[in-house]
Amino acid sequence: MLFNSMAFAIFLPIVFILYWSVPVRYRYLLLIAASYYFYMSMDIKYAVLLLFTTASSYALALCMEYSGSTQLRKTIFVTGIAVLLTPLFLFKYSHMLFPTLPATIQFMLPVGISFYTFQTLGYLADVYLKKYPAERHFGYYCLFVSFFPQLLSGPIGRGGSLLPQWKNPRPFDPSRASYGLKLMAVGYYKKLVVAALLAPTVDAVYDNTDSYIGLIYILATFLFAIQIYCDFSGYTDIAIGCAMLFGITLADNFKSPYFSHGIKEFWSRWHISLSTWFRDYIYIPLGGSHCGRFRHALNLMLTFLISGLWHGAGITYIIWGGLHGLYQILENSFFRRKEKNKSGMAAALITFLAVCFAWIFFRANNLTDAWRIISNSFSGITDLEQYLKTAVICLDMTYGHMAYIGIPILLLAVYDYASLKTDVIAYISSRKIWIRYPAYILFLLLILLFSEKGVSTEFYYFQF
Repeated sequence: MLFNSMAFAIFLPIVFILYWSVPVRYRYLLLIAASYYFYMSMDIKYAVLLLFTTASSYALALCMEYSGSTQLRKTIFVTGIAVLLTPLFLFKYSHMLFPTLPATIQFMLPVGISFYTFQTLGYLADVYLKKYPAERHFGYYCLFVSFFPQLLSGPIGRGGSLLPQWKNPRPFDPSRASYGLKLMAVGYYKKLVVAALLAPTVDAVYDNTDSYIGLIYILATFLFAIQIYCDFSGYTDIAIGCAMLFGITLADNFKSPYFSHGIKEFWSRWHISLSTWFRDYIYIPLGGSHCGRFRHALNLMLTFLISGLWHGAGITYIIWGGLHGLYQILENSFFRRKEKNKSGMAAALITFLAVCFAWIFFRANNLTDAWRIISNSFSGITDLEQYLKTAVICLDMTYGHMAYIGIPILLLAVYDYASLKTDVIAYISSRKIWIRYPAYILFLLLILLFSEKGVSTEFYYFQF
């Protein structure tokens, strides 16, 4: 079930009303049932794997809790890692590990498996490190893994944050629910308006690279950078806002990342729940920065290579991860004693361009396409007028259509920039009634007027 579907528009109000109507002690059961229905609406077989991951990680954590020796505890933890990663490798990486497998087996990837696998792995690691005790209540733990707003694409939750919320549910807070609805509206704007407007152009260029040349490659890459941000951060806004309707707080996942002044800052603002997961469970255990320069650089590179592999079993994803690892290594080398040079518009622009260059490998269908884009992006630039005209022709848009696309992007940029210093939703909500309600109505009209019809509505990160 997609967030941007009619089925979800019916499902969410029903679950919301039932949740706040039933006695408190039964609410977690209602959310478990709703979450599994939500997941099974895509494919009933997915629920079997989800339940297996839930039950096995729950049992393994308890076994660690009751183990009598440090060695046994470690053995159980290592076994747990193998048990939880096996389905992920089987479904996601089988075609890379076993290229002779039939295609029908290679592409049976359950939606959300990467996210809930990492969530349960993080929980198992936290219990092993004794950050908190293993959860005894299977129902609460089941909901921790399956909670429908975050199940398919995160944010990746932590047991120390989410489990207490199931045990001590908050009373209904109208202002909190109202904020959640407004945040969901922002998410729908990002997905249905901006991402949907840009997707056709990006797909046309990147799926037919041999049909284009020159500036159009650069434009398509910039548009993809905006598209993937709006698609994924839009999903996150909807997920966090949806959870707020039930009194649940999910982790922040995006904080205006394209205004970052360096790659390290970018990763503190982009897909935060995943980047902090890699930091806590990969980078720090490898030694982090508390080691020599070479080992620190190696730790960074390994972490980002694994991040690339997490996104997909292909060389392009690994190169994408490797580039970000290289960026951070270079950034640490050149700016270690020159932090003041990392601020300002120039640093933000350089960071954005570096991120966009890496996006080429992330979006390209294969390495050949990626190289074609890189090697031909500046073809014909010596004749600047013709270089620009060719790009306009390739876009196949009138200037009016370009403006039609540009307005929503500009509004998003203003919102993100303002969000650096203030909570825009809270700020508008605090204005006088004759100011905030016209603003709400105008925003809803923008979604209705600019949202693209007939464009693929699946969220981009579902493939990971």
